[in-house]
Amino acid sequence: MLRAAMSEEVGKALRSVVERVNQAASRRPQTLPAVPPRLVAVSKTKPPEMVVEAYRQGQRNFGENYVNELVDKASDPLILESCPEIKWHFIGHLQKNNVNKLLGVPNLFLLETVDSAKLADKVNSSWQRIRGSSTQRLKVMVQINTSGEQNKHGLPPEETVNTVKHIVSRCSALHFLGLMTIGRYGYDLTLGPNPDFQMLLSRRQEVCDSLKMPVEEVELSMGMSTDFEHAIEVGSTNVRVGSIIFGNREYPNSATNTPVPSPAPSPAPSPEKTSKTVSEEAAKKMQHLTV
Repeated sequence: MLRAAMSEEVGKALRSVVERVNQAASRRPQTLPAVPPRLVAVSKTKPPEMVVEAYRQGQRNFGENYVNELVDKASDPLILESCPEIKWHFIGHLQKNNVNKLLGVPNLFLLETVDSAKLADKVNSSWQRIRGSSTQRLKVMVQINTSGEQNKHGLPPEETVNTVKHIVSRCSALHFLGLMTIGRYGYDLTLGPNPDFQMLLSRRQEVCDSLKMPVEEVELSMGMSTDFEHAIEVGSTNVRVGSIIFGNREYPNSATNTPVPSPAPSPAPSPEKTSKTVSEEAAKKMQHLTV
């Protein structure tokens, strides 16, 4: 009975998000690359059973923030048996001493948070050793700290081109897939397009111009539960959505089982509740911007 209720709840939420992703994609300007957005279901703190339910509903891409949790979850017998085509994304900060542990994860699809040339070198050498005779390259994204906040990880924007150039030219075991940002929490979309997303768009253009890469071959991972629709509208090809699919996260070490508070500005109008109005207002303002 409990499993049936969980299945219905996760399925309903997932279908709603998928529909919103598709609708947002249909609102993108034709000047943007026609790359279908990828939905990454962030299963942080959620049990394997919920991952399996989402998988049964057709979801294939899942994201985790912590290496140990990803290792445990990806190696869980239930997931290994029930989710043979699962694709794991690592979306948290990666320390060099955890690289080998991460790269041993079954069905690791994409490392989204390379934030230095040194980390890229470490991942490259470790992947060369782990893959053995295989020629499969590991997909990676370069994380940019577009908001300039000290509590956020990622490269300073001005180092983007040189870091991507380093990966492309010196890390033969890695496949550069695109750029990623978290951005500032709680941005009020009634003020116009999110400047962090605009920053990532401009850095992609610089990368493409400098390295002669087609824009459609450099993905953008930006947008989470509160702003993924706007992110897709302005060009995101990879959105990371968790709580509106799986429910609020539960942290076992917290006395009240609620997330540890993170620095955030005063509450702004929810983009989810005002998506239509915001989309129209943002679209008008976007007409004057060059992507």
